[in-house]
Amino acid sequence: MLQKDGAKALDVQSASLQSYIHSSEKQKTLYKRTLLVVSISQIFGGAGLAAGVTVGALLAQQMLGTDAFAGIPSSLLTLGSAGAALFVGRLSQRYGRRTGLSTGFMIGGLGAIGVILAAIINSVFLLFISLLIYGAGSATNLQARYAGTDLANRKQRATAISLTMVFTTFGAVAGPNLVNVMGNFALSIGVPSLAGPFILGAAAYILAGVVLFIMLRPDPFVIARMIEATNLGPSDKGHVTTTEHTENKRGIIVGATIMVMTQIVMVAIMTMTPVHMMHHGHGLGAVGLVIGFHIGAMYLPSLVTGVLVDKLGRTTMAIASGTTLLLAGLLAAFAPGDSMILLIIALSLLGLGWNFGLISGTALIVDSTATSTRAKTQGTVDVLIALSGAAGGALSGMIVAGSSYLTLSVVGGSLSLLLIPVVLWSRGSER
Repeated sequence: MLQKDGAKALDVQSASLQSYIHSSEKQKTLYKRTLLVVSISQIFGGAGLAAGVTVGALLAQQMLGTDAFAGIPSSLLTLGSAGAALFVGRLSQRYGRRTGLSTGFMIGGLGAIGVILAAIINSVFLLFISLLIYGAGSATNLQARYAGTDLANRKQRATAISLTMVFTTFGAVAGPNLVNVMGNFALSIGVPSLAGPFILGAAAYILAGVVLFIMLRPDPFVIARMIEATNLGPSDKGHVTTTEHTENKRGIIVGATIMVMTQIVMVAIMTMTPVHMMHHGHGLGAVGLVIGFHIGAMYLPSLVTGVLVDKLGRTTMAIASGTTLLLAGLLAAFAPGDSMILLIIALSLLGLGWNFGLISGTALIVDSTATSTRAKTQGTVDVLIALSGAAGGALSGMIVAGSSYLTLSVVGGSLSLLLIPVVLWSRGSER
């Protein structure tokens, strides 16, 4: 009896999923619902992401007593996100976005709890292990941008990426500006103040996971795979049509390179800016304000960026990314250390350049893959992004300790110019 009931339930579920294959209206409805659910989760995910970015380096500096290793937390976060990106990508490929993304956020929340415990018992070893685990939240937050593209046509993809990223802004900007509030709350319950933002991070990541697990039904990636399996796909006009599903290796290489380069430059300069500011007499509140503007610039322009990427092209916006990052690096390098205004402008440009690169690169990756390998490929590309960020974060502290923040910013900004020959080579991949 139980077996019959179970089989009947599976048949009903299968029939429900099958109904999406030939219904453009159902696909449109699910596409819009997916964007809404992922956007809600991104509000929480952004808040969780901001905690580690804002005070991770300061917590390590306090526990280790030196600036030379202040870049290690950023490296561990991005290294942890590399492993998580691979895991979440493969989990999503096999079981769908709902399972992959909700699991990744939950793991990130557990990492944040570990950071809090490490601060309480003053254990550097536990801190580093927990930061690795906490990186899963960052990887998942980044991979969530792909979920909105599963049922989008080519002319909607960059805009879909942008919509989900815009909502990350609300949490990401609120997080750094709650540094003092969460620090005071942490002290009131007997926890070191710099661990306060990680309390917010733990709650935010876990909530993001719960939202996705409960609400992301039916799974858009599962539906997209079913459509492709029947040799059908959403056309530019929004209804179902036959399509060819081939992989464009050049597009994948170029998209990955764009995102890797922008990640290195952004992480390196961003990681050492809080330490640079503290050396010039700025308080924790000022650091939170500057990082808040930076993270806002990483995500808030996304709505406009997506439209520009879809209208002007992937390569045009990638070149704009390299130019903007160069300006950010030069301004950060030569701005007086006590000038809040110039630091805010520099870090905002840094976030904007990263935004241009991420959305144009992501759109290229989606354009260049088929659903049979898409989530796995996206996870692999995000591993490269995370590892490049880890390298940038680790080297940033060493460069500043061995030379100066000025040197770091100039080198980082100049490195972004390498994007131009890469994207010029990619002209063929857009056709």
